[in-house]
Amino acid sequence: MTATDIGHRGEEAAAAYLERQGMTIVDRNWRHDRGEIDIVALDGNELVICEVKTRASTSAGQPEEAVSPAKQRRLVRLAEAYLAAAGSQDVRLRFDVVSILVLNDDRALLRHHRGAFIGS
Repeated sequence: MTATDIGHRGEEAAAAYLERQGMTIVDRNWRHDRGEIDIVALDGNELVICEVKTRASTSAGQPEEAVSPAKQRRLVRLAEAYLAAAGSQDVRLRFDVVSILVLNDDRALLRHHRGAFIGS
């Protein structure tokens, strides 16, 4: 399985998990010239920008550790662009990270980090 396959399976698992938690998926893989937002969801009255990190091992650290301060800043800028494109400037915004560590072909450890970081 390639890294792209692992990432795609991780995003599918994350979206299904978020829906089971009662969230509504609004957008997936939203692209802008600044980058991509993996998942945009509604959790009650909050708009959630969700970054999904999937890894097959911890040799480079835990998956969530890949959401560096630079990546966080990029996600904040992407969220601003998303809100501008949607015409929704006055919403509550939250940044979550879903980290997935693949254990084998049919098992993975999923962790949901709600409010993982604060936007500017």
